[in-house]
Amino acid sequence: MSNVKVLPLLEPEAVVPCCPPLNERPMSADEAEVAAKMFKALGDPVRLRLFSAVASHEGGEACVCDISDVGVSQPTVSHHLKKLKEAGLLSSERRGTWVYYRVEPSVIAAMGALLAGAAKAA
Repeated sequence: MSNVKVLPLLEPEAVVPCCPPLNERPMSADEAEVAAKMFKALGDPVRLRLFSAVASHEGGEACVCDISDVGVSQPTVSHHLKKLKEAGLLSSERRGTWVYYRVEPSVIAAMGALLAGAAKAA
């Protein structure tokens, strides 16, 4: 018999959209600050690869042990994952010695709406 304890997945917290679609109204300074932080986090190739690895992983979440092969050292991977979390793009949960990352779907939907509005206006 195994002594491994399986923890239930935490429900993601409701996330308020960062800002309105670009064609709805001009962004406030605070909205622009939040949106810029998210886009800046995705502006790094290593972060974009890590984000993509989590987003495309089966079940929408991935153990850091499964996504750390992006051509940089493990401490650098941790640094980039931290930046993605700080930008609100990922959430994490520690299970034993491993950390599991999930994409925050409501934030991604808000970013998509932000850009989709601009595309419709063009």
